[in-house]
Amino acid sequence: MNRSRSPLAVVAMACLLAVVAALLGGPAAAADARPTAVVALGDSAASGDGAGDYEPGTRGENGDWCHRSPHAYINRTGLAQQSVNLACSGADSAAVAFGGSHNTEGSQAQRLIDVATRYQVTTVVLQVGANDDAALTATGIACIAAFLDTRRPPCRDTIGPLVGGRMAATASKVEAAVRDVREAMRRAGYADNGYQLVLLSYASPVSEHAVRAQALQGCPYNKADAAWGRTTLFPALSAALAGVAQRTGARFLDMVRATEGREACSHPLPSDEWQRRITVDPQALVHGGLDAVGFHLAQESFHPNAAAHAEMGRCLADFVRSPAQAASCVTGPDGHNRVEAAHPAPAAA
Repeated sequence: MNRSRSPLAVVAMACLLAVVAALLGGPAAAADARPTAVVALGDSAASGDGAGDYEPGTRGENGDWCHRSPHAYINRTGLAQQSVNLACSGADSAAVAFGGSHNTEGSQAQRLIDVATRYQVTTVVLQVGANDDAALTATGIACIAAFLDTRRPPCRDTIGPLVGGRMAATASKVEAAVRDVREAMRRAGYADNGYQLVLLSYASPVSEHAVRAQALQGCPYNKADAAWGRTTLFPALSAALAGVAQRTGARFLDMVRATEGREACSHPLPSDEWQRRITVDPQALVHGGLDAVGFHLAQESFHPNAAAHAEMGRCLADFVRSPAQAASCVTGPDGHNRVEAAHPAPAAA
């Protein structure tokens, strides 16, 4: 005999099946309809300073010199439907962490919470430390000053003995920033294994393999100091950041050799290089007024250009898609960046 169920029983059974399916992750489970996103945090290397075409509002307007570029590597990965760049030129680890600020902008970790709520964030990239105790900009200025004033000892002699202590102090601050990035993602509802966290080091912008009379072509530093920077200073910071990644469970991509052979003044034509020489940008005065006078006029100097960011973005994407926990971006025989399964990779002699 065919018995018909009451309407109430049918509704109750449907509700029960829906609950069971949701718990099991079946078809009735709600899908995350948010667009996917990859997010960059950190300083000028991540913001795209040097790549040009900076977003309005980050070109010096009202004191904001973050120089976020649409050509920055985070926008060239193709890892997600959207790319979001929260990095800011000149930022240090404290600016990334909760409670920090830089160039009129608030904490990058705090803003990450909002981004991770609006989007389904698949990858967070952090490149920071250069403006902490590692003091890469100040070191570069010291090397230029030593070249221009022959009474001064080479910067490799004055700063070299300080590198170990500086990198240890930098690592401690970067590690604190990483903890806040993790916490920001937790507050947005993500488990630590629910996204990729990638920590990047920095590409050396200088090399001793330079054109003749490089000082007259925008690279006023001693070639021996440049060799020290390429083979000692930048690898030391990379090693410190690799240690942070290991201690925090982040993945690590060593970028020291990412522009190798195309550093500033390594070719007769700047257009063949991936790092900017000393660059003075008159547009800084247009957008930033008198605030641009001084450092901001030359802010782009010794930063990767748009061509470099395209290469680094592709290499970063290849690394994220790979199973490797750590690797290096290096320039291959074909002239393009590739992922090399070693970290931190030693600089070539």
